[in-house]
Amino acid sequence: MAGGGNAAALRFIHTNWIPDPHPGKGAIVPMRFARSFVLCAAVSAAALPLAAQKPGDPAKGKEVFEQCGVCHSATTDEKKMGPSLKGLFKKAKMTNGQKPTEANVMAIIDKGKGTMPGFADILSKEEKADLLAYLKTL
Repeated sequence: MAGGGNAAALRFIHTNWIPDPHPGKGAIVPMRFARSFVLCAAVSAAALPLAAQKPGDPAKGKEVFEQCGVCHSATTDEKKMGPSLKGLFKKAKMTNGQKPTEANVMAIIDKGKGTMPGFADILSKEEKADLLAYLKTL
């Protein structure tokens, strides 16, 4: 190639090609491959936090629930100070009208509701994951 050196870094073969990443070596990278690489890298980076989250342990969650059991029943439909949590994730909606998703249940655990205090600063992430895993077994 005439000009070599930095001139090679500036060449564009077509709009589907990107500049030579290694001037003077004659290598060019098709843009579609570069786009695919960027897309794969972005998807992988987004999936890392999900992969890093360990699923909760229902047995440990049952231990965490002992604090909750003062106000909530797990085995009967009995309403104590708070609603029964028996079959929580099988219900169409919670007492607040929201669908019982992990996010909605976690928001109540974290922030509290009515007379229930929030547990965001009291329970660790692992304890909350364990508690959710236990609640799903009810």
